[in-house]
Amino acid sequence: MVGLAVLGALGCQKAAEMPARPPAAVTVNQPVTRELVEWDEYPGRLDAVDSVEIRSRVSGYLQSVKFKDGAEVKKGDLLFVIDPRQYQAELDRAEADVKQMESRLELASNDLARAERLLKSKAISEEEADLRSKSTRQAEASLQSARAMEETAKLNFEYTHITAPIDGRIGRKLVTEGNLINGNQGQTTLLTTIVSLDPIYCYFDADERAVLKYQQLTREGKEANQRDGQVPCELGLANETGFPHQGMLDFVDNRVDPNTGTLRVRGKFANPGPEHVLQPGFFARVRVPGSAKYQAVLIPDEAVGTDQSQKFVYTVNDKNLVEYKKVTLGPLSNGLRIVREGLDTNAWVIVNGLMAARPGAPVNPTRTVIAAEPQPAQTSATQ
Repeated sequence: MVGLAVLGALGCQKAAEMPARPPAAVTVNQPVTRELVEWDEYPGRLDAVDSVEIRSRVSGYLQSVKFKDGAEVKKGDLLFVIDPRQYQAELDRAEADVKQMESRLELASNDLARAERLLKSKAISEEEADLRSKSTRQAEASLQSARAMEETAKLNFEYTHITAPIDGRIGRKLVTEGNLINGNQGQTTLLTTIVSLDPIYCYFDADERAVLKYQQLTREGKEANQRDGQVPCELGLANETGFPHQGMLDFVDNRVDPNTGTLRVRGKFANPGPEHVLQPGFFARVRVPGSAKYQAVLIPDEAVGTDQSQKFVYTVNDKNLVEYKKVTLGPLSNGLRIVREGLDTNAWVIVNGLMAARPGAPVNPTRTVIAAEPQPAQTSATQ
């Protein structure tokens, strides 16, 4: 019994001598306020403004191809030549018919003039004069018909030389020299295609929630940031960082697709050469302003904790005690998280050491400053 008492006394003495656990070391920042615009980001696909299928208007054997597959062409460049000899012959015949009809009209006009003089002297009958007048009108009609045939023959001859209707990049030739080309309506032979390159469209789909948000902003007079009365949009390709390409929205569809619950929207972007970085068919990331400019409160994203479905931050008061703050968050902006509600701009928020902090417990804070504001062109928020 005496031994047990001695051991108990020694244990109590050691427990009393154990030092108290020091406060946890944490790093704290004060929130920053910045003027920014929130952006909504969507996946999109690039498409050409103009796309043309090159087909022949006349039939004949393909004589030559005047372009290199995949090359850039200008409007008016010669692309294909269909054997023109048949159409040249038809044009020559039509021109000869016109000359023949002109001669007939000249002869009929002279006969009519003589008939009018003779009729005054009663040298011919009125019936004869009427016949010559009608012959003249018939010759005039025949000349008009011949000229129309000449114009048709001239067009057919011109159609044997197929030129580019737009500037752009041409595809591969789908028919090689020597093949018979069908120019009959409804059965025309596809020769190649051309797509324009500058400018270029980007199509994307906005969901119903986003559409309703934009409508509410419009009703409240808080339209998205505009430039010259147009809504800007920005685009980035798969291998690009950020959104380096600037454009404008130029089309919004007239109804929401009931199958997908989305609204088709289109942006228009400059795509200057010679590189033409934006190519039809590319996937892209596109974003549009989702708010007007406003003063936002931001903190490092690593300062945010999750309690089931609730977001919170720990702050340190003037007694270096931890306080629990329930917050409502917005999107990220250049690595910082927007805090919509629940946080005072004068509060000190725990950024590092969050796992060691407990509400009401003392901590040893190290106060630091959030990094300087980035360039204005990059100050934005993306959902």
